[in-house]
Amino acid sequence: MGRVSGGLAAKSASMLGVMVDEGPIRERWLIVRDELDERGRRMWAAAEARSHGRGGIAAVVRATGISAETVRRGIAEVTSGERAPGGRVRRPGAGRKPIAEREPGLREALLALLEGATRGDPESPLLWTSRSVANLTAALREQGFTVHESTVRRQLRVLGYSLQANRKTHEGADHPDRDGQFKHIAEVSAQMLAAEQPLISVDTKKKELIGSYKKAGRELAPTGKPILVNTHDFIDQELGKAIPYGIYDVGRDEGWVSVGISADTAQFAVAAIKAWWKSLGRKRYPKAHTLTITADCGGSNSYRTRLWKTELQRLADHTGLAIRVMHYPPGTSKWNKIEHRLFSYISINWRAKPLLSRQTVIDLIASTTTSTGLKVYARLDPDTYPTKIQVTNQQMQDVRLAGESFHPEWNYTITPRQ
Repeated sequence: MGRVSGGLAAKSASMLGVMVDEGPIRERWLIVRDELDERGRRMWAAAEARSHGRGGIAAVVRATGISAETVRRGIAEVTSGERAPGGRVRRPGAGRKPIAEREPGLREALLALLEGATRGDPESPLLWTSRSVANLTAALREQGFTVHESTVRRQLRVLGYSLQANRKTHEGADHPDRDGQFKHIAEVSAQMLAAEQPLISVDTKKKELIGSYKKAGRELAPTGKPILVNTHDFIDQELGKAIPYGIYDVGRDEGWVSVGISADTAQFAVAAIKAWWKSLGRKRYPKAHTLTITADCGGSNSYRTRLWKTELQRLADHTGLAIRVMHYPPGTSKWNKIEHRLFSYISINWRAKPLLSRQTVIDLIASTTTSTGLKVYARLDPDTYPTKIQVTNQQMQDVRLAGESFHPEWNYTITPRQ
């Protein structure tokens, strides 16, 4: 509601030429102002001004600080008998329209800008962006949107983004073609999803000790009755560790986790992908001819690991699919979709819960869900995977691998030999 300064109120009163004692008016105003909405205050001011006759408007202005224009508008409404339909405070169409109506397509354009520049902590579903609000606003304006930085900030909050301080999680120097690789991954991923071909994001989650060990986080429990766990974290040689290798189906928002008990090797990783394809993938994508995989640059699915590529060749031969792989640049492993779309929710689901057995691990992973419809499947992989397997030059020559023109070491396709 509009207000006028004391000088302007006095000027309005002097123009009207009649002075009314505004003391009682102010007393009544202080009593009712917090109990009325915008329209109610306007109508009260109009009724008060009319009750004093000549000079009433100026008196109400001095006593309440309501603008003379607002009082006159209220008087006009009272005189005409105009009423807002349906108990509305303003007339239909009054007030500012939502941003979605004023700038159609804004949210989609903002998400497109964020897609290639989004970082995610694998332990938190909250996202943050490496692009500043000012840069995002400028980019949106270049696309023809009329937006202010404050609007972009509100939209980022709605989408689940926030500004974050630095943390010591940097994994190495930024590669000069980092942004180019992100753009390439985004473009190919969009093409595969549009063609209804399987697109999966893969990675190994942090290894977990099995047994009565302390788990980070807190959950509700009777006061004074915490879950009692071991005071040390020495590995139980009989129970060992759980090694979760995840496959996240980007198009279906669906997760698959193979929990290994041996070693995190390329054989284990590809065995997990094979299990996903056999159990879920081929049913979900009966017309698939290409399986696209996004993966980190290191670990069991490293682009430098020969065994990873020979095992993918075996997978291609077994499934008849062309296997297209795109690796995230060095130092950007936390940008992989599986981190913040699958692993983060698993961590939330089993926080403060000791992983007493392998079955406990499987059950907690499989029970992970989100309000947006994420569904997760889990299985135990009891096989033993040897380490330090040597792949010969001849074995590598037998791999039908074709690198792409842009960073062939990161982007390549392995086709079936039959």
